[in-house]
Amino acid sequence: MLKIIIPTTMLLFSTWLTPHRYVWSTVLLYSLIIALFSFSWFIPPALTNWSFINSYMATDSLSTPLLILSCWLLPLMILASQKHISTETTTRQRTYISLMISLQIFLILAFSATEVIMFYIMFEATLIPTLLIITRWGNQMERLNAGTYFLFYTLAGSLPLLVALLLLQSSTGTLSFFTLNYLPPFTLLHMSNKVWWVGCLLAFLVKMPLYGFHLWLPKAHVEAPIAGSMVLAAVLLKLGGYGLMRVMIMLEPLTKEMAYPFIILALWGVIMTGSICLRQTDLKSLIAYSSVSHMGLVAAGILIQTPWGFTGALILMIAHGLTSSALFCLANTNYERTHSRTMVLARGLQIIFPLMTAWWFLSSLANLALPPLPNLMGELMIIVSLFNWSPWTIIFTGLGTLITASYSLYMFLMTQRGPLPKHIILTDPTHTREHLLMMLHLMPLTLLIMKPELIWGWTT
Repeated sequence: MLKIIIPTTMLLFSTWLTPHRYVWSTVLLYSLIIALFSFSWFIPPALTNWSFINSYMATDSLSTPLLILSCWLLPLMILASQKHISTETTTRQRTYISLMISLQIFLILAFSATEVIMFYIMFEATLIPTLLIITRWGNQMERLNAGTYFLFYTLAGSLPLLVALLLLQSSTGTLSFFTLNYLPPFTLLHMSNKVWWVGCLLAFLVKMPLYGFHLWLPKAHVEAPIAGSMVLAAVLLKLGGYGLMRVMIMLEPLTKEMAYPFIILALWGVIMTGSICLRQTDLKSLIAYSSVSHMGLVAAGILIQTPWGFTGALILMIAHGLTSSALFCLANTNYERTHSRTMVLARGLQIIFPLMTAWWFLSSLANLALPPLPNLMGELMIIVSLFNWSPWTIIFTGLGTLITASYSLYMFLMTQRGPLPKHIILTDPTHTREHLLMMLHLMPLTLLIMKPELIWGWTT
């Protein structure tokens, strides 16, 4: 664990001490080396399912894929941000990189925490760098409004969680993940216990986000710079899913009755946000709403609490993290050339950027869950476990799959096909940096087809 955390912390110093002309290349190389070292976490856990144990930090088969995804994303964010930040002063460039590195440190500490309070503190700490990235480096004036939404939705959801955790500490005497799973079931009969249950889950459902609590997400995604969008889509939403999985096991007897409205909201959200995607004109907004739709499936898979539901949710979280991040990178390459997110103003790009169209095609297919990609495996496992729980859910999940395919193809056709407008004929060519970025997103996704048990979670 320390062989990842200490180099990541040292990366902050190298960002500020390296000469200006070498900052980006040095930080990119070091972060890529850290990401490669993080693969050592894939060593199978011990008999207890926990490894790299000390009293504060440990990994198990649930947190390992998310930890590696967090480390893998830092070099990708640095690669994607170079053009966007190149016009800024040296100090601001270094500050931007430092915020991304500090975000990775907080995420590693959150996913590897063994105490619920430490997880909560790191869960909240990720707010600060993300908020600064959105409000300082966003593109439009709306970024301050988006930052306010992001801050207040997350805080309003997570303060009840703090109270709920303090109550749990006072009643059980421990907040360690090692011991909480083995406590006798609570006899929660009173109304106050049900409020406590909602308090425990609300922070994670807002973070995921569940449909109904999702209004902060499209605003934050649309206004954030490319690194902000990537880390929000790929990792920060997964904090919600991870926390939900960890906490659900402790709340066992109540969940069977209390989870119904949230499952209904999640499944209804899959259809509603998919329908919203079908009539979006803004490219980043479309990708943001598709994230809400996919995370709705994840929430439903976790809330029914079956092994297949949990496994499908984890697989879909990892697959969606890579796919959604890739789509935001592609949207950013379009934006850097056309300076518009409106899809109608930038069509027919296949004629001038044929290789970029190939990346668009692969990412769109991954988004609509084409076999044999992990996206399909995750969705199928969730759909099957939901169908086993209640056959009526097939109406929602089936419609959701159909709508997802429709808006993914609509997005591809609107941006790549059709006549090329005259105002974008003289644009910059694509760079090797952008193709490398797309390859580093889609290569892990395709490699996971060959060894999916790496991201199966607790069922391995």
